[in-house]
Amino acid sequence: MSYFDAASSAPLHPVAQQALLAALDDGWADPARLYREGRKARLLLDAAREAAAEAVGCRADELVFTSSGTRAVHTGIAGALAGRRRVGRHLIVSAVEHSSVLHSAEALVAEGGSSTAVPVDRTGAVSVATYADSLRSDTALACLQSANHEVGTVQPVAEVAEACRAVGVPLLVDAAQSLGWGPVEGAWSLLTASAHKWGGPAGVGLLVVRKGARFAPQRPVDERESGRAAGFENIPAVVAAAASLRAVRAEAAQEALRLRELTERIRARVPKLVPGVDVVGDPVRRLPGIVTFSCLYVDGETLLHELDRAGFSVSSGSSCTSSTLTPSHVLKAMGVLSEGNVRVSLPRGAVEEDVERFLAVLPGVVAGVREKLGAQAPVTVVEDDSLVVNALGKRCPIPVIELAKVIGDVPIGGTVRVLSDDEAARLDIPAWCEMRDQEYMGEERALNGTAYMIRRAT
Repeated sequence: MSYFDAASSAPLHPVAQQALLAALDDGWADPARLYREGRKARLLLDAAREAAAEAVGCRADELVFTSSGTRAVHTGIAGALAGRRRVGRHLIVSAVEHSSVLHSAEALVAEGGSSTAVPVDRTGAVSVATYADSLRSDTALACLQSANHEVGTVQPVAEVAEACRAVGVPLLVDAAQSLGWGPVEGAWSLLTASAHKWGGPAGVGLLVVRKGARFAPQRPVDERESGRAAGFENIPAVVAAAASLRAVRAEAAQEALRLRELTERIRARVPKLVPGVDVVGDPVRRLPGIVTFSCLYVDGETLLHELDRAGFSVSSGSSCTSSTLTPSHVLKAMGVLSEGNVRVSLPRGAVEEDVERFLAVLPGVVAGVREKLGAQAPVTVVEDDSLVVNALGKRCPIPVIELAKVIGDVPIGGTVRVLSDDEAARLDIPAWCEMRDQEYMGEERALNGTAYMIRRAT
């Protein structure tokens, strides 16, 4: 079985496993106590904090360990907003942030604050100018991920941090995906990360609050971790997280070159091997191990199941891989296809043979899934000189498949109206039009759903 989902959770690094087992012997006592066992535990905790701070590029007393990356995000945003409550209650995020950031923004709005989601381009990157224009006099905090978790696009953090610094707004960076590859550059004020993303154990997060950043811990304050992370420290896990971060950093430069070559191979060859594929994300400014593509006319959940049966563990941001039946907010913000979306995120140590086997298996798997879906016949009628495709009650990618089948039946300049009640169609039909050089004319309300208008251009 080839594990290609390291962006979700990386396999435990051997150094993390060794450090975890070793720390179990000396890291079980209360590090706040003065007796021998407590002092041993304190030494381990302090050494782990020093090592993690060195990797981040901050002072040791600016870094605390939390119970997860999500907890670090929630604590960091809440504390920064509270620390600047006299300035205002406005929060800026990018439209492609991790759900933990977006949930914090939703909570602020529910409590009477306001939030601005900065749009991204089709590669998933924010514009520095657009981000800077979103800053207001009442902006208490800005948030920007260092790199996207679904498509791998690296954000212009240093430039955005400078724009925020110029007007006195702190920037929180979610560095969960990138910290294992290197420090985050720029004048950011807060940073969060999650150990299981770089090969450390799950259940350990990092929260860094640089000196000078106003911060007011929320909820009951605990004596531990500077009052910013309540509860008894999981010292063995913390030691393993810090040790593995140092280990992966030592390997990062060489491993990044190797994984970039493998992912570039996938990016270049998949569109040649499989027709109707859109490779998404920035082709240059991206993380080394992530490549994401969407396959036209393919049900995402079925595709992932078939790849699993073929021996490949991959993931997706597609609507079809969750119980919500709504498109990934990242793919939606980028305006790219959500149907048949596959994210390949190679772990450290991934071998060329597994990538070649994946490239050999993928075309047959996609063809098989397309054959099953293509058996459904479109229901079409002519109405007011427009061809109407009734795809009500059918989930994506069926509406797009039926559109593709009939677009050639209308003359150039003619129109097709696709009726659909699947929310994913609002993203996938315009994205299909762009891929196929057809003109998307917009949408309008229809009985029991939405009508999407397409004019044949080619």
